[in-house]
Parts: sequence; C-alpha cells; structure tokens
Amino acid sequence: MGIIVTIIVGFIVGLLARAIMPGNQSMGIIMTTILGVVGALLASYGGAALGLYPAGAPVGWIASILGAIVVLFIYGLVTKKG
Repeated sequence: MGIIVTIIVGFIVGLLARAIMPGNQSMGIIMTTILGVVGALLASYGGAALGLYPAGAPVGWIASILGAIVVLFIYGLVTKKG
C-alpha cells in the first residue's frame, strides 16, 4: 500500500510544482509523477538529514513541492532544446 500512496502523493506534488514553476513544461502524466516522487524523496531525506523537521510533519508537503520545483528546474536545463 505504501508504494501506491507514494505514487499518488508524487503525482499531486508534481502537478503543484508544474503549476507554480513559470514556463511551459511539456511532459506527460508519468514524467509528472516521477518528478513529484523524486522531489518528495529529495526533500524528505534532505530535511531529515539536516534535522529541519521530523518525518510526517506538515511542512514536508511544502518541502516536497520545493524539492520538485528544483528537480523540474534541473530537468528543464538538461532537456533544453537550443
């Protein structure tokens, strides 16, 4: 059951990150979900490692969205067509 919840939360976080980030991010539902999951994991482990907040804290949602925005920014740099 944990993996399904992770995928759902990742999708929501990915959608929110894409809505907040300016510009046109042309990616499908699978890439949006992967973006959200990677951003959430990045923020979760990063925040816990730095001792900023405990696991399961509500601030984890905000950190997950910020992590997904960072991943989205990096994804945009890597896939930029020049």
